[in-house]
Amino acid sequence: MTTSLREAWAALPSRLRLLEPVTFSDAEWSLLERLHESFNDREAHTRLPLAIARFRDAAVREIFERARQFDDVVTVNIDERWEERVAASAGDAMAPWVRLYNEEVDAMMDVLVPPARYRKEHYAYGRFVFPEPHGLHTDHSLEDPAAGGEPICIARIETLGTHYVDGDYRTQDPETQSMLTALRYWIEVPEGQPEDVFAELLKRGTLKTIPVNHVMLMVAGNGAENAQVTQHVSARPPEGGLHSAFFQRQYRLVPAR
Repeated sequence: MTTSLREAWAALPSRLRLLEPVTFSDAEWSLLERLHESFNDREAHTRLPLAIARFRDAAVREIFERARQFDDVVTVNIDERWEERVAASAGDAMAPWVRLYNEEVDAMMDVLVPPARYRKEHYAYGRFVFPEPHGLHTDHSLEDPAAGGEPICIARIETLGTHYVDGDYRTQDPETQSMLTALRYWIEVPEGQPEDVFAELLKRGTLKTIPVNHVMLMVAGNGAENAQVTQHVSARPPEGGLHSAFFQRQYRLVPAR
């Protein structure tokens, strides 16, 4: 008997220690069933990001406490020598949680997007101050120029929930497009300075905020006619910065056998 998508999702919690899969609404299940059938579905992409899991409370406390031990941001790119470097050094304070995150998010993606295979990852933790603006951007697949839309799962712990552009980009009016240009390049536009534009787009709901302590499914890649890559912008910390931790794991899509 073939296990349904909903049955496979319901069976996940017993396998997980770090994350708790969320309970989806009927509308969210409809979206996920479309992505499960074919991830590159542009109309479905316009309804992402979507929270797929939350971090357990005890894990949030431990991860955040470790992040608070650092007054600078530690950024780590994972490659084939990551485990070797962690073992050879005095130890990476976040490595145990990263391993769990990787294992459990991979298990979730096996259910939701079966063709997804790990492509790349980085994570960061410490006190985020952003001495220079990090503007509106997407996550590309520069190592694979032919790649279209690809799944990516990100999470922010406790503070600095990332903002994203909501809805279908093709339906935006010229004024909104101009305002988003201000955030992309952090420049003045006829509608105002980027800081003021940022606040106005949040007020309008054009920019929405990803909840902290959740794993969010978004779209990365280089874009294609049947894909809408998620545009997002880092939250602005107050003067003096805020401690947080950030996890980002991106997948490629393999052809169905």
